Amino acid sequence: MKYSSFIFFIIILLSACNNKTLDSQPTPTSTTAPATTQPTKIKKDGTRSIGEYIEGKGYEIYDVATFAGGCFWCTEAAFECIKGVEDVISGYSGGHTQRPTYKEVGGGSTGHAEAIQIYYNPEIIRFEKLLEIFFVAHDPTQIDRQGPDVGTEYRSAIYYHNEKQKNSIHHFMRMQSRNFSKPIATEIDVYNEFWVAEEYHQDYYWLHPENGYVKNVSVPKVKKVEKTFADLLKDDCGK
Repeated sequence: MKYSSFIFFIIILLSACNNKTLDSQPTPTSTTAPATTQPTKIKKDGTRSIGEYIEGKGYEIYDVATFAGGCFWCTEAAFECIKGVEDVISGYSGGHTQRPTYKEVGGGSTGHAEAIQIYYNPEIIRFEKLLEIFFVAHDPTQIDRQGPDVGTEYRSAIYYHNEKQKNSIHHFMRMQSRNFSKPIATEIDVYNEFWVAEEYHQDYYWLHPENGYVKNVSVPKVKKVEKTFADLLKDDCGK
């Protein structure tokens, strides 16, 4: 390995998602997130149930999708610019611990994965299209990792909310298996609960473009989605 390549690899490792600040909440330096995807969010430390978090927001009119695909900074941003997506929330799902903290999830004892909860208008975008986007936004063949992020909290997973979603997922997975040289490792399970991550994780991609992990890992993933699904992007995305 050339010396310059080795240095770049070390930079990526040092800026991995599991090295982000655990106990502090960074001061925002930018506010470029699409305005339509940022309803007023409650400023409160710690994790809450999704029910507590969206109370009074009127989200009951939308359909819901829950995906886990590595660091939620990346997957949240990948979906926020998609037409028909009303909000994307970073959090934890798939485990057994109530109100887990980021540090606990990273420790591997909660069973949770870093996940996103997507509220979308099915009249504008279908669940099946969200699945397509999800498989571009991350690598579904990696087991308990995504790039520099390693651990069960970074596993690939889809948590279905009803039988219709379950059937769509299984059909989609059968069709997708022919598109990958490696077996798909995505976990499929019934949705149980979603715990909203600490406030400083929300919209992190948009608020901290200077962050090393965002620049080196998140941006390439988000740009890949934007290029692949250019016809689905909101007009004011990132402006």
